[in-house]
Amino acid sequence: MRLTPVNCGFLPLVDSAPLIVAQTLKFAAQEGLDLNLVRQPSWSALRDMLALGHLDAAHMLSPMPVVMSLGLGGLSAKIDALMVMSVNGTVIGASNALADRMREVGWAGGFGDPVGTANALLAASPTPLRIGVPFPFSMHRLLLNYWLQSHPACSDGRLEIVTIPPPRMAEALAEGALDVFCVGEPWGSIAVQRADATLLLPSSAIWQFSPEKVLGVRHEFTQTNPRTCEALMRAVYNAARWLDVPDNKPLAIEILTRSRHLDVAEQTLEPAITGRIVTRLGTPAVDSENFLMFHRQAANFPWRSQAAWIGEQLAQLHGLDPGPAQQTAKDSFRSDLYRRALGPMSVDLPGASEKLEGAMVHRTAVASTRGHMILGPDAFFDGAIFGAAPSKAPIT
Repeated sequence: MRLTPVNCGFLPLVDSAPLIVAQTLKFAAQEGLDLNLVRQPSWSALRDMLALGHLDAAHMLSPMPVVMSLGLGGLSAKIDALMVMSVNGTVIGASNALADRMREVGWAGGFGDPVGTANALLAASPTPLRIGVPFPFSMHRLLLNYWLQSHPACSDGRLEIVTIPPPRMAEALAEGALDVFCVGEPWGSIAVQRADATLLLPSSAIWQFSPEKVLGVRHEFTQTNPRTCEALMRAVYNAARWLDVPDNKPLAIEILTRSRHLDVAEQTLEPAITGRIVTRLGTPAVDSENFLMFHRQAANFPWRSQAAWIGEQLAQLHGLDPGPAQQTAKDSFRSDLYRRALGPMSVDLPGASEKLEGAMVHRTAVASTRGHMILGPDAFFDGAIFGAAPSKAPIT
């Protein structure tokens, strides 16, 4: 059988695993695809390669399709997010020196207290905090802003956000160019191992179910290659499902360790896959529930309400009209195409494509096509609930 070539860009992060597994375990080949993974040096390079048509698809930060469709920052293009590839999986860390000062002002040192950590972080830093993120239009940036900007101690000028590619985050911290960083694994663990860093929080402590990476394609490609897009979604879906089977995790770590795509050691990959995070060198690992999800709890579904939250945050940061920003965002998360590709596989699909983000404090059974779907929790750290009632049959 002749395979259809698909060039897919990615950055060397653990959450690119669905693409690596889809290629290595032949999920892509089974769908008739010759999946060629093209490593990119930065998110801006990936953006430009996709916009210019040098890539067919890409492993993308979840706000990137929205940002490119809105025409913010650099090359713009109408981008479709076909599916979510990973939920959560990033870490916020600081230099050991700053973490020690945080303890002096009362921080307990846990890995799941966003309020106490924010109090101590701002109290321990009288001068502006220099915080590294991998891209100015990223979930990292949106969650940091959501977490810190509303804090009473966070006045104008307290935060200086700078862009550092993930592989350089540990180096920048070691050189004193950063006080704090927010980055995807394995680069947080590498900072702990190489740069005297302490991990303060997982991203799930701010929003328990934040879409981190998506599978993005140009809208033009979606229209002209519908069968290829559907095949790619099925391949990535099967790989993501395989990754979240507990018995597969040792083999997943072995595949990623041996892969030329990531080129990092097993001890730096294992924390994200197992959820056992070493927050500081020489200390025992802590269990971080739902640290990184590839498939569980409908992680792959591109919720239009999650996109709307992204649009709302971007509007606040960049002075946009929130209504059109939210609509553009919702249009870019293609739940319709996801349903079309995966429905024939008898995948259990939610009964609606929007929900109240942050409303689920506990695991909750919801309406779905096969009646077996359990979602949540998806709470925000401050208890906020985002979104209006869905237009379709409500999820209860």
